[in-house]
Amino acid sequence: MTLSPVLPLDSFGNVLLFLFNIILATAIIFLNVSVFLSIVLNKLLRLENRAMYMLSTCSSDVCSGVSYYYVGAINVRDSYDSPTRTFYIAPTFLGLSFMATLAAQADRYHAVAAPFRYSQRVSRGRTALVLCALWVYAFCIVAVNNLVTVGVAKQVTGFGTFVGNICAVTIMIGLNIKLFIIAKYQLRRDPPSLERDSKRASIYLIVVVAVFFLVAWLPIFIHIIVCNFAGSPCYSFRNEGTDPLRTLPRLNAALTPLLYLRGCVQLRETLFSKVWKPVCRKHRVNAETGEQAPGLRISTVNVVCKT
Repeated sequence: MTLSPVLPLDSFGNVLLFLFNIILATAIIFLNVSVFLSIVLNKLLRLENRAMYMLSTCSSDVCSGVSYYYVGAINVRDSYDSPTRTFYIAPTFLGLSFMATLAAQADRYHAVAAPFRYSQRVSRGRTALVLCALWVYAFCIVAVNNLVTVGVAKQVTGFGTFVGNICAVTIMIGLNIKLFIIAKYQLRRDPPSLERDSKRASIYLIVVVAVFFLVAWLPIFIHIIVCNFAGSPCYSFRNEGTDPLRTLPRLNAALTPLLYLRGCVQLRETLFSKVWKPVCRKHRVNAETGEQAPGLRISTVNVVCKT
């Protein structure tokens, strides 16, 4: 089996699309690995339950970025009967990010609506168990899909995905509205304190992250409903790398760590002081001694260090 680029590299537009997919995959991996390391290196941040959800989404998004080098840059179709399929693994990583964000919304709602019971019931260990259960469940579905026949897999996954997506999207929208109301009005009645500001910031962060998830996922979700249940003819793209509806969730995988950095001061400070700054210092020394580090231009290093 011979693999070829996502489109023949015989025109400027095709080359541009190929480079875009490569850059997008690289950006997803770089940004999520940076945020993952920042959380791991910050002891205070690791003690927070929300950091566990961030670690989960970063891990699944890194895997999504790695898989996008294949499904986004190579001319392959990731369907059940395709010889170039990923056996349902690549889309599973995107689904894991979605489920972790939904679980994080429920966690924040529980933390604000019932803080006393939350402090008694929810610990880092239990949060880790919830996230492990999500990963085990997702890959059990993958195993089932690969063990049964293609026809059975299509029926089970088609119905299960449809019902699951409706429930997940409905719950996510409902929780987003509730969390926004809580952050906007309920917390305002509490006396000013660092705890109140921290709660409000964490709620606003997960609300914004969930909004971007919905914007990225709703188009393909609506497309699936129209194609499978309305009986309308649907245009089929040549492969996943040329399908804009499937590119949106990948764009969101690169945007989510940026939202984490924008909404969490501790995370941002750790990134610049412990993750990026040591690398910048190392390459600055190499630049001063006249030795250029492999794979990174000196001009680029100076820009990153200034930032």
